Amino acid sequence: MLFRRAGAFSEAEVTAMDAALQAALGGPRGANPLVGAVVLGPDGRHLVSGFHRGAGTAHAEADAIKQARLQGINLEGATMVVTLEPCNHAGRTGPCSQAIIDAGITRVVYAVDDPHDPAAGGARTLTAAGVDVAAGLAAGEAAELNREWFDAVAAKRPFVTVHIAQTLDSRIAAVDGTSQWISSPESLRDNHGLRGLIDAILVGTETVLVDNPRLTARDPDGALAASQPLRAVMGLREVPADATVRGTDGRFIHLPTRDPAEALSLLFAEGARHVMVEGGSRILGAFLAAGLVDELIVYLAPTLLGSGTPALRDLGITTLADAQHWDWDDAGGGAVRSLGRDLRLHLRPGRTTENHENPTPGKDAAGSVTGGH
Repeated sequence: MLFRRAGAFSEAEVTAMDAALQAALGGPRGANPLVGAVVLGPDGRHLVSGFHRGAGTAHAEADAIKQARLQGINLEGATMVVTLEPCNHAGRTGPCSQAIIDAGITRVVYAVDDPHDPAAGGARTLTAAGVDVAAGLAAGEAAELNREWFDAVAAKRPFVTVHIAQTLDSRIAAVDGTSQWISSPESLRDNHGLRGLIDAILVGTETVLVDNPRLTARDPDGALAASQPLRAVMGLREVPADATVRGTDGRFIHLPTRDPAEALSLLFAEGARHVMVEGGSRILGAFLAAGLVDELIVYLAPTLLGSGTPALRDLGITTLADAQHWDWDDAGGGAVRSLGRDLRLHLRPGRTTENHENPTPGKDAAGSVTGGH
């Protein structure tokens, strides 16, 4: 890192970074990284904090500056401590580097560089404007916070969420094919909220032929939400001309492949940076077996079927030593939540030895992916 200064961090800055990392967990995972920011006064006192609440919302730095303005706090001469290099581009929100300069903040401490090419360079902009910039504080912790996002950026593929609605005995449908409604109304509302945040929702052709789903994001009254994901179907069979998923808005795509990596490449080319895979069980298993799942959300209903369609097909695992291990994820509302009668389980891939030994991504891992933070 160009701006690393060994031993150049005060006790107040170290404490503030811990708080920023905790604040970042308030945001959802997805196309953009989790980012938290804390502003300290010239005397080292904690003034305000902010975090990024998802694509299209204020970045953590801008959120913290907004909180200060709402409270009438003057940020002249303040220090901002942030978990990721402030962005340097104007997407759906303005560049954070310029917002920091305009606020009169004179020192910025951040953890890791932004690997997203269009957003990177904020540190240089700040330095050129006379802001004192130091990087590398809690770099390992900050990289671990967003390791899946860094991986997706480096691979130039979308961030992948897998969603499963299942019974206690891991069934997603009864023997006769009925599956509506395994999940509670509260879980369904939560899922439709997620659909409003993603870029694309992906199912297999079997799901289309059996369930004829709409794959739209809808509000609690059943009306279409303002933001709709691209509706994607992968598989070699043709999607029927009268399939509901096709819609009439042009937001449908058929991916003629059974390869998860190829499907993601095609969706990335369509501009999708966050994809939610919803089924069926073969597709879910294929993505998990390929190691292409960054986030797992399971709606667990207190229901038993004893038989029927399993949530997952064969993952190619024949011995316990090869089992996939997942970690509970506190981001975006917590690892376990009650939704009506259901439990909502939120998990992320378990850490590997490689993750542990190389926690900080290098600048050469940059990828062209929209978003930044």
